[in-house]
Amino acid sequence: MREYLQHPIFQIIRDLADTEKIECFVIGGYVRDRIMGRPFNNDVDIVVLGSGIDFATKLGEILKTKVAVYKSFGTAMLVHDHINIEFVGARKESYRSNSRNPIVEDGTLEDDQNRRDFTINAMAFSLNGTTFGELVDPFDGVKDIEQRIIRTPLDPAITFSDDPLRMMRAIRFATQLGFKIDVQAILAISAYADRIKIISKERITDELNKIIQSPKPSIGFRYLFDTGLLPLIFPAMQNLHGVDIIDGRGHKDNFYHTLEVLDNVASLSTDLWLRWAAIMHDIAKPATKRYDKKVGWTFHGHEDRGAKMVPKLFAELKLPLNEKMKFVQKLVQLHLRPIVLAQDIVTDSAVRRLLFDAGDDVDALMMLCHADVTTKNEFKKRKYRDNFELVKQKLKDVEERDQIRNWQPPVSGEDIMRLFDLNPGRTIGIIKNAMREAILEGEIANSREDALKYVAQKGESLGLQLKNAGVL
Repeated sequence: MREYLQHPIFQIIRDLADTEKIECFVIGGYVRDRIMGRPFNNDVDIVVLGSGIDFATKLGEILKTKVAVYKSFGTAMLVHDHINIEFVGARKESYRSNSRNPIVEDGTLEDDQNRRDFTINAMAFSLNGTTFGELVDPFDGVKDIEQRIIRTPLDPAITFSDDPLRMMRAIRFATQLGFKIDVQAILAISAYADRIKIISKERITDELNKIIQSPKPSIGFRYLFDTGLLPLIFPAMQNLHGVDIIDGRGHKDNFYHTLEVLDNVASLSTDLWLRWAAIMHDIAKPATKRYDKKVGWTFHGHEDRGAKMVPKLFAELKLPLNEKMKFVQKLVQLHLRPIVLAQDIVTDSAVRRLLFDAGDDVDALMMLCHADVTTKNEFKKRKYRDNFELVKQKLKDVEERDQIRNWQPPVSGEDIMRLFDLNPGRTIGIIKNAMREAILEGEIANSREDALKYVAQKGESLGLQLKNAGVL
């Protein structure tokens, strides 16, 4: 395995370890990723049979680089050649029932590997001279990589009960790597799902975001659903599941539809917030579901209700309440608009209004709506997607001609006040709104010249008199 330790830093660590007569090993993700042939992400974990802080300090002196020490965690970190290297002494851990923070004691390499979350993360390469590059793999992590399985080194019931965040990590790794989770581990997650309540929302959402950013996020959400974790961490999404039938008429399961839309978006974009928009786009369907004897199941207004739910859900999940949230909220609000356009004759007016409302997010909106077509009827799917291409072309043509995206009024409120010698008031807003509607409807061009003429006529129709025609 020496080929995995070609970087000079490993030789420097080896020489220091031999000089200090200390055993040390590179362990965890670096070892896993090298064996799997995955890209190096510049993070290396070193376990030392002794003080990781002391070893890191001596290495920092040799490298003439700063060492960050975290005494409360017993760890130290330094950066060399753009590689983040963290040092920790080998340790064993025990847990209390009400906390995921362990009681830590000095331990052996075996103790340290026993405390690791999964077999694929418990493998280590020796960094000492006589054994340099030898793999220490007591739990057959290599075999589990070959069989593409997530398994815990010890009894999964103990692993997950001690540190419930590992349940989320198991699902995250399975989703990222395309692995299966061992049956015993699945049973243990289901049995101890309730323990997730002792984990902070921030830590849970961090793992959830990593699941969402995976190549096929639905894998993780199916595991979350099947193990009973989903209703505990994201009940609004759990509520999408299920099909009601009245008079023999049902509707599609909105949970599985949402997963399909999410995977479709993931195949088109790596944008985390666009993926969150896919998750949230139908989030209000359970609250708006009604049965009409004539038309069957309806979800009228779910886009408006869903947009109102987004800030509250983001707050509950400890997601950012900034422009990212507003982006998701906007896409939830508008996600039906392009679909309606694709089903009907596309008018310039409707396209202008969509450009006006969506602004710079119109491309993301179109991507979401394209992903939202999940019908199993291939004829319908092809028809919708062909129509979407017409809508996209129409958007491009209208934008080039009318420049409505991120529209700014060609005539300002100050202009209107000067034209009619007015003070600020309700009348200014009435005239501005009328001008905007005229432009969006195509009654006048989106130009200052046409807008000024329209404003003058509108003001006169409201009984105002032009006082400063020179503005025209």
